[in-house]
Amino acid sequence: MSPVEIACDESGSEGENLVGGETDVFAHAGVRLTPEAAAACVREIRRRIGSPAEEYKANHLLRAKHRAVLEWLLDPDGPLAGHGHVHLTDKTLFAVRAAVTLLAEDGTDTMARTLHRTGPAAFGSARWEFFLAAFTSVLRLKPRRGVTASPAEFFALVDELAAVPGEAGEIVARFRGGAERVAAYRARLARDPSFVPVLDPLVPAVFHTVRHWSADGTPVAVVHDEQLALTPERVLQLKAALGHRLAGVRFVDSRTDARVQIADFLAGVARRIASDALNARGDTRLTGLLKSFVDAESVWAAVSS
Repeated sequence: MSPVEIACDESGSEGENLVGGETDVFAHAGVRLTPEAAAACVREIRRRIGSPAEEYKANHLLRAKHRAVLEWLLDPDGPLAGHGHVHLTDKTLFAVRAAVTLLAEDGTDTMARTLHRTGPAAFGSARWEFFLAAFTSVLRLKPRRGVTASPAEFFALVDELAAVPGEAGEIVARFRGGAERVAAYRARLARDPSFVPVLDPLVPAVFHTVRHWSADGTPVAVVHDEQLALTPERVLQLKAALGHRLAGVRFVDSRTDARVQIADFLAGVARRIASDALNARGDTRLTGLLKSFVDAESVWAAVSS
């Protein structure tokens, strides 16, 4: 069976910087369009917007004066209906899930979601955010900004929060035995350049993108905007995990491939719409239009958004 080419791009990528960064949502989009259909879509967007800009980005579509163009792009009868897919990652939930998976011996997704829901109220928002920032710090060999904490300092904080009554404190108490796992993780990260950091949402998002488009058994050839985090070693790991579903990955400059430009549009508007919904300022109409594109396996809390 011949592979189908899926053009991909992302929005909100800050690597392992999940807490306290510029964005709170990571979005990875894949589109299945012919080069001709994608080029026609780009031309129509340019015609409808009418801006003299040489390169259009998602921000053009997100301007209030171009609302009709954005709705047209996402509409069930629009050019992307059945041809677009988005995997969303709530970065805070992703960090909490990483903590539960790595630190709690019997950690589950349900446990992570419970801690994500109850942590801010149990510990106070500022303390909770500091805790997550400290956790992400100890898993990064060279944190570049924000909170920095040694493993000893982090586990002292674990002991402090574990004493708080309630579900959140009980879950954090399970992290007390995680020091050896953190040490082993840091050691592997230092010696193995192919190791995928548990804090980087890109590789899991690509995995889900390929899985979505290969659900009928058709192998997928990914055409991705240039992305340094997708190293040859990590692409090999994706191939090992996906088997025949992933036919290959090649990188292009988004300015030279209209399909990737459309993926860039979709990822960018999805990230903004999802972030607004996450922060209780969502637009009901746009959120509803986006839902048809969102992967059911997105790292997202089970709330109305």
